[in-house]
Formats: sequence, C-alpha cells, structure tokens
Amino acid sequence: MWGAVIFRAAVVQVLPNQRMAQIKKRQFNKTVTLNSRRGAIYDRHQKELAVTVTSYSIYADPKIIKHPKKTSKILGKILKIPRSKIYKKIKNKKRRFVWLKRRTSPEVKKRVSLAKLRGISVIEEPKRIYPSGRLLSQTIGFVGSEDQGLEGLELKLDQSLKGDERKIRLNRDARGRPLLLSGQFFTENQDGIDYTLTIDSELQYKLEAELISAVDRFQADSAVGVILDAETSEVLSIANVPTFNVNKPFRSKAGDRRNRALTDAFEPGSTLKTFVVAGAIAGSGYQPNTKVNCENGKFKVGGRTVREADAGHSFETLTVSEVLAKSSNIGVAKMALKMGDKKVRNILSNFGFGEKTGVLFPGESSGILKKLPWRPHLLSNISFGHGVTTTPLQMASAYASIANGGVLKRPTLVKSSYNHSTGKTEEFKSEVIRRVLTKEDAATMRLMLMSTTNSSGTGFNARIHGFPVAGKTGTAQKASPKGGYMKGGYVASFAGFVPANNPKYVIYIAVDHPRLKYYGSEVAAPIFAKVASFAVLKEGLPPVLLSSEDIISKKENSWEDDQKRALRKIAQTSSTTEKNKLSHMPILEGLSLREVYRKLEGQGLKIKVNGSGRVVKTWPQPGDQIAKDRKVRVKLK
Repeated sequence: MWGAVIFRAAVVQVLPNQRMAQIKKRQFNKTVTLNSRRGAIYDRHQKELAVTVTSYSIYADPKIIKHPKKTSKILGKILKIPRSKIYKKIKNKKRRFVWLKRRTSPEVKKRVSLAKLRGISVIEEPKRIYPSGRLLSQTIGFVGSEDQGLEGLELKLDQSLKGDERKIRLNRDARGRPLLLSGQFFTENQDGIDYTLTIDSELQYKLEAELISAVDRFQADSAVGVILDAETSEVLSIANVPTFNVNKPFRSKAGDRRNRALTDAFEPGSTLKTFVVAGAIAGSGYQPNTKVNCENGKFKVGGRTVREADAGHSFETLTVSEVLAKSSNIGVAKMALKMGDKKVRNILSNFGFGEKTGVLFPGESSGILKKLPWRPHLLSNISFGHGVTTTPLQMASAYASIANGGVLKRPTLVKSSYNHSTGKTEEFKSEVIRRVLTKEDAATMRLMLMSTTNSSGTGFNARIHGFPVAGKTGTAQKASPKGGYMKGGYVASFAGFVPANNPKYVIYIAVDHPRLKYYGSEVAAPIFAKVASFAVLKEGLPPVLLSSEDIISKKENSWEDDQKRALRKIAQTSSTTEKNKLSHMPILEGLSLREVYRKLEGQGLKIKVNGSGRVVKTWPQPGDQIAKDRKVRVKLK
C-alpha cells in the first residue's frame, strides 16, 4: 500500500497532468480584465471636462470565505449595501471571483483593509469624473459601470478614449490570500487618447446661465443655444436646458440627457427667411431696394390666405431690406413664388438644410426638407420657416456662411487629440463644404441683417453697446403630435452674429414653448444680446462706431447716438491706472473662486465672497469703475 501511495505521489508530482494543472490554475490563479486609464477631455483652454482618477474596487473569493453571513454584515456597513445583496453574491462556494463594489473612495478601501476579512480583497481601478458637473453635460456624455461610453462624445470617441484592456492574473497562497506585488495595475496600461474640444468653458457657462434664467422667466419647457467661431465654424458653446449632473446621470430624465441642439429638428420660423432672401439677391434679379407688394397683410395662395405673423401688421409696399427687417411673411412668400419651388429648394439645400452637418457627435438629425414638387401654399409656408425642420446647429452653421463671406464650413467640436503611446498630436482643421454666396452678396446680406436690429426692426432687442449686430428673429408655431399646430405653442428664436462689420461670433438661441411671451424679439433676442455682450468683452474686442453710410436705412440717428455713448463707456473699461492696476471691474462670471483670486492677484483688491460654486454676479459690475477703497464683492452659486 505504501509503495502504491509513493508511486502515485511520484506520478502526480513529476509526470505532466493536464487535468491537475487546470485544477491548480483555477484554485491558485484568477484572471481579471481591467481597463486602461481613459483619455481626458479638455476645453480649448485645457480646462478639464472629463478626467480619470484612482479609485478602489472591492472583490471576493466566495470559496475561501468561512463565515459568509458575518462577512456580509460587516461589509454591508462599510460599503453601505444591504447585507442580503452581499450574502447573495458570496454564499456560492463554487464561485472564485465576484465584484462587490466598483470604484469606491480611499476611505472605504482603508476600512475594508482594516477589517481583515478572509476572501475579501481590494484592487485599484480608474474612475471617470466630470469636474464641471452640469456644464456641457449633453455634449460630453458619460460612461457606464465598465468604463464604456454610453452617450455624447464619451460614446462617439469611446474606442480611442478607452485605450487597451489588460488582463491581470491574481496569484493566491494556500489559504487563498492574494499575492499582489502592486495594486496599481491600470497605471501601467497604455492611456487612452486625450481630446481637446473647441468649447470655451466661460462662454458655455454664460450661455447656459442665460438659458436657465430665460426658461424660468418665461416658464418655458426648454431652451438651446449654439455659439460658433464665425470664421472657422468651431463650436465654442452648445447648450441645452434643462441640464443634468454628468457624475450622476441616471438620476436625471432621459429627455434632459438629449443634446437637442444636434438631435432635435423643429420648424425654424422666420430665421429661415434670411436664406430665401439671400437666394433672391444672389441670382433672381432682386436688390436690397427692390420693392415688393405686401398686399396690406392678406395674400391668397392656392385657395388659402397667407397673413403676417403679427395681426397688427398690414404692410403695403416694402423694399427687400424692409421685408427682412420687418419679417414680412407675405413679402418673402411672394419672392419665393416668383423664384419657384425648384430654385428655393436648391437654395436651402445649398445652405446645408436637409442634411447632417457632419459634426463629430452620435445621433445628429438631418432635419426635413421635403422633396419636390411643392404646391404653391407649401412653397410660401416654407419660405417663412414652416413645413421644413432644422436643428439649431444647422441654423448656426448656415448663418456662419454669411458671416464669413459666403463659405459653408463643417462645424467642429474637436480641436486636437494627443496619443500617449506615440507622443503625437493631431489637429482637426475646419473643412470647407462649398461656397454658397459670393463675397459681395454675403456682404450685402450682412448689411441687410444689420437693418433688422435698428429701431424699426424686429431684432431691436438684440443690440449691444458699441457693437453692430446682424441677425434675424424667429417665431414658429410648434407642430402637434396629433397633426396641425399646437394651440399656444411656439418656439422663439434669434440667429445672428457680432460684430456685424467683422463677425467673430455666430450665436443661435431658441426657447421652446415660452408661456408668458412668445415672440423671438421679446424672448430670444435679449438672450442673444447678453451672451454676445459677454463674448465681445471677454475677447477684448474694440468697440465699433457706426456711421449712417454703413446702414441701409437712413433712420438711425438715435441708434448712432447710443453707439457713441456706448463707445465712450466701453473705451473707459479698458483704461488702467499709472501703476498698471485695474481701474475697472473685469468679467469674472463663470469662474471658480480659485480662478477669481488668480485673475485679481497683485491688484490690491479687498475681495468679499458670498456663497460657493462659480461666480454669478460682481459688485462693481463688469466695466464699472472700481472705488478708491479697492473693495469688490463676488457672489458665487
């Protein structure tokens, strides 16, 4: 018998045995798949929007846990998980590996380690966090429990952001305890690619703040806004309200997580008139001073009556410039009918309507531009923005083509990428799609759009001190799911650019279903003015003084006086003392407290702070003179 035992032991120990090797491997080794450190996402000024930090994950080997119930009770208190859920995971002795909680804090890791529970171990893993919380939430998106992109840019760029996976073999001793040389496995992995966006966080904060305020003030359902660089069509800001906290995405409604500026198309209303007029100016024999009979407010088309948006409007004869400035439905409809459906559709298609912009984002909508033929009544409706749908980004992109001199460019969200493995940086340049207007026609349209913001134009409330503004209001009825239009439902919008003489920013604002007021001139235009004013002051653009020769209408004396007064005020804001210290309050809105102190460092200011978060208001206000006592007050929220 002893000889048989010794012989068998020799066979097991010396001769190769595949079955025994597999048993040994299962008992003393466990392979775990870990992701590499996910690439970071920054704004254009390298401010962190999405980063990966070290976290700790707790796992168990149920086979070697002696007292599952006792272990579950202790872990339940530490991990703040019902003990029944933990017990359900660790009671099966046939299992050798199970996650208990992923990506916890260092404090939790420390308490688990001090508990010294048999069969319970800790390993380091990367965790995705979003330092700005709600800022740009629908665009950035978020990741799931396995660090996989679920929405937004996190989904679109998932493959390159997440880098390579790595399989880690955990060795155990005879008692099942892990033999780990180091828990920092993921830091040894190749990092994912970092991306720098075209987004300006300060502009983003201002735009979101103004949209939130507007939704509250007008009791609206939602609001969207887009800011593009007029020359390159880079997306400087893209906002959707309501927002949500990207660090806790599933505590929000699914609708709040949708990037409506890209995925939702709606009837744009009068903002579309600009492009019908542009097509008429470009090749249909119309000039800015060509007169159009507007039929005193009623015009029969195919057995139906076209009326002006405002029941009080009844225009007789308007020039083409006045048709645009006063937003005459009848005027633009008559121009469209003269051009015909084929030409009007080609004009709109040429400006990018009916097709995706091609921006790097999942789920972008192309909008709806119906196929020909169009009946006369449909043609007239489309000419003033009904019977066609567009996205906010499409509209902003189309206005940018007028602002930059007549070239349609593809909007870009990503500015550059950095590959850690190769050390190379890739730049993403703006792409020219096609020329849509000659430089001369684009210049004419810019002047005509400036006339809409004069004292008799619908865009009067979009003006800002010291800078000429060009743009167009829009007030569109909301389509009803049951057919037709929703009673009392409107989308108020404004699209434009500033400074009109040398455009830097293209801004589009749309407020969905405002209940107290609904005209674009009353709801969206003031938002445009606030955002545009912030943008030009932030950029430090010199104010522009307009003369009567720069404007088509000659009735601008009062506006010109306003511009002169504004010029003097704004010019003062750039002055400094002889000691090179600030004499006027700079723009601090949207900054954190640390950024405020950094910006005001060395200025000898006595700063009083109220609240926490980011700056929402300052005393003195931006541009106002700082008092001799050098005291300033900052409110954060």
